[in-house]
This record gives sequence, structure tokens and C-alpha cells, in this order.
Amino acid sequence: MADSPWLVVGLGNPGPTYAAHRHNIGHQVVDLLAERMGGKLRPHPRGRAEVLEGRLGGVPGVRAVLATPRSYMNESGGPVASLATFYKVEPGQIVVVHDELDIPFAALRLKLGGGDNGHNGLRSIRRSLGTGDFLRVRCGIGRPPGRQDPADFVLSPFGSTERKELPFFLDRAADAVESLVTAGLEQSQNSYHV
Repeated sequence: MADSPWLVVGLGNPGPTYAAHRHNIGHQVVDLLAERMGGKLRPHPRGRAEVLEGRLGGVPGVRAVLATPRSYMNESGGPVASLATFYKVEPGQIVVVHDELDIPFAALRLKLGGGDNGHNGLRSIRRSLGTGDFLRVRCGIGRPPGRQDPADFVLSPFGSTERKELPFFLDRAADAVESLVTAGLEQSQNSYHV
């Protein structure tokens, strides 16, 4: 719908225990976008999510709702679908920011649609929306070292070398989200696929 806001969802698990984990990079990007908006995410009255309404991309900016589900990753779809219904947002105006094992650390890939590639949060959203045709900002976290189980890897904090680079990575990912909603997918891919 023409007057509907964009819905930008950062995936992760709730609570301080998970806050610094690789799986929570989506939350971290949305928290940074909230800072840029000059606000703070607050509980939504009807959805199991924290939200902030405002404008992205400078002045005058584009209307957007930032959100982080309060559910665990594998149940992200319910809160996302509830917010999409509440704000009357079509799937093509939803941007999901998430971790991606198959992309090297600090690399970004932007795309529309596609499968869930084993990502439980994406699978849940596809199921709840009835489509996978939403935008994704895929934040590379790389593969686990050696024979470490991927499930353990995503639920662990970034290493010391990664932590030094993380603020720059989060900044680029937040810039990519703003670019997506203001300049569109193709131009954003040209800018952020390095």
C-alpha cells in the first residue's frame, strides 16, 4: 500500500544472554538504526516485538517501523506477520536483517526472496507470511572453525578480532538498510556487494 511504512526487522533471540551472539546481529543493526532515528525500541501493544516508528535515510526520510521480535529466532514469523498486518505492510516492503553463515564475516548481501538456507528465523517468517518475497540484508558471520557445530557457532560471541571490526560492519549494514528503503534493491546491491 502506497502510504504504508517500511517494516525493518532485526532477527535474534531475546534477552541479555544472547545480545552479543552472532545470531543476534540483526538486533544489533536495528538498534543502531533506532539510535540514528534518535529513539529507542519499545514494546508494541499488539505484537510480541519491540518497535520504533520514525524516518530512515535522512531528511525528509522514508516512513519506517523498526522491530525486533521478542520471540526466539525460530518463532520470529508470528511477530513479523502481526506487525505487517497492524501497519498494513506488504511483503515487498519488509526488510529482514539476519546473520548468514555462508557469507564471510563482515560481507553483506542484499536480495529479494529466496529460500531460507537452513535459517530458522527466515523459515518461520516465510511460513507466517505465506511467502518468501521480502527483502533480506544478509550479514556474513562466516563458517565455524574446524568441526564446530554451526548451531553452537551462531550462539557464541564474536571473536576478539571480529569485535574490533564489528562497529564498522554494523554501520555498513545499517547504511545498506537505509539505502534499500530510499534507493531500491539494484542500486543498493551495486553499492554494498563488494
